[in-house]
Amino acid sequence: MLPEIQTPAVLVDIGVAESNIRRFQDYADSHGLKVRPHIKTHKLPALAEMQLDAGAVGITCQKVSEAEAMVAGSGRLRDVLITYNILGEDKIDALRALAQRTKLSVVADNAVIVDGLSAGFTTADEPLTVLVECNTGADRCGVETPAAAAELAARIAASSGLLFGGLMTYPPVGGAERAQAFLGEAKALIEAKGIAVPVISSGGSPDMMKAHQVPVVTEHRPGTYIYNDRSLVARGVCGWEDCALTVLATVVSVPAPNRAIIDAGSKVLTSDLLGLTGHGHVLGRPDITIDQLSEEHGRLVGDGDIGLTVGQRLRIVPNHACVVTNMVDAVQIVRDGSFVATWPVAARGKVI
Repeated sequence: MLPEIQTPAVLVDIGVAESNIRRFQDYADSHGLKVRPHIKTHKLPALAEMQLDAGAVGITCQKVSEAEAMVAGSGRLRDVLITYNILGEDKIDALRALAQRTKLSVVADNAVIVDGLSAGFTTADEPLTVLVECNTGADRCGVETPAAAAELAARIAASSGLLFGGLMTYPPVGGAERAQAFLGEAKALIEAKGIAVPVISSGGSPDMMKAHQVPVVTEHRPGTYIYNDRSLVARGVCGWEDCALTVLATVVSVPAPNRAIIDAGSKVLTSDLLGLTGHGHVLGRPDITIDQLSEEHGRLVGDGDIGLTVGQRLRIVPNHACVVTNMVDAVQIVRDGSFVATWPVAARGKVI
């Protein structure tokens, strides 16, 4: 199994990734919905370009440094939304420099963020577009009420150096009805103030094929969909054949018939569970559980003799693909079972 690749390694089946991109783009096109994929899943300029080629209007990033790396890695990434509160002079200075190289939008959910952005962009050549982040049930960031969204939108619109760009949310799975109600009311309140709401941006891969159930939304920001993972298979969003990212690992010890050790531990598979039991799915071996990880060891167990031998290679679908990407310097691109290329993960470690 791909003997030229040393393990542990992160494999990306580029054909599967292409199919995943096309599937959602076709769905979005059929519902008049714009696609702005979140690149935190892959952190690769080449894959972002594939998403643009399929019809995406731009990309989403989570941090300033991540956006810098993506823009530096491709001359085609010219529309970037950063969905994170940006705070501090150094980060805002970097944001202003980045705005000279690409069309840029950010989000805010409080006055401190808005005022800091305004101070940094008052003398900029072009205003910075800012969307109001809304909490529609995920209980992470976001203003708590439509009235608060309207109030913050008015503050952005009145701030020097800024341009109000619309609303943004990351709803919980199954939260379509609440998101529609919140965003619809917020939009109406803002428009009643004489302020246009050009963009309403939502996200998430688990409910992406139900995005049309929130008709007020104008664009969707899926991330994991390009690779898929065990968590999405568990939700019924995709099948194992749709999982483009896998971890290739080697059995290094078989101390007992029902137990084996692989060379991929938490430093590759990560400790994310996402509500699941075990640390990944061994393709073709549903009888095996990865029940325990240490930093460099993964323990595989079964109810009886699992029949593994030292030197055997296995492919594992991780619980959460996005964090796996950030664990390695490069991913190995494969197609139809053959090695194609090694791609450095351009935005790895970009968390500032």
